This record gives sequence, C-alpha cells and structure tokens, in this order.
Amino acid sequence: MVQAYVLIQTEVGRAAQVARAINDVPGVLVAEDVTGPYDVIVRAEAHDVDELGKLVVAKVQGIEGITRTLTCPVVHI
Repeated sequence: MVQAYVLIQTEVGRAAQVARAINDVPGVLVAEDVTGPYDVIVRAEAHDVDELGKLVVAKVQGIEGITRTLTCPVVHI
C-alpha cells in the first residue's frame, strides 16, 4: 500500500465543505480543514502509485471548490 498527504487550497470560505466532501471518497483515510497556506489536509491510501494518482486526479481534484493540490507520498527511510 502507498499512502500520501494531499495538501489542498480551496476557494475562500469553502474549506469545511471540501473536507466533508473528500471524507466520502474511497481511499481517503481522513480529511481535515486547517489554517495556514493550505486549507485542507488529506491522508489517502492506495494499492500503488498509479492508483494514488488516479485517486487524486479523478476523485479529489474533481471536488468543487478546490483550486490546487500538492501530493506528498509517505516514505519509510
């Protein structure tokens, strides 16, 4: 399994709505609205990197109110 944090910027005032919508996406472990340069942080999981990419591009980025994402895969060093 591959896990990643997805850092999300949203339209002004849409963070809570986006976080609620993302929590319903299969593969998302948790989505929380936060303060700072990003509005929502997601912990996601997939079987491989390709599936993770499809999750972010096809499912997460398709949610209305998202303006930008940054995916940070988790590594074990």
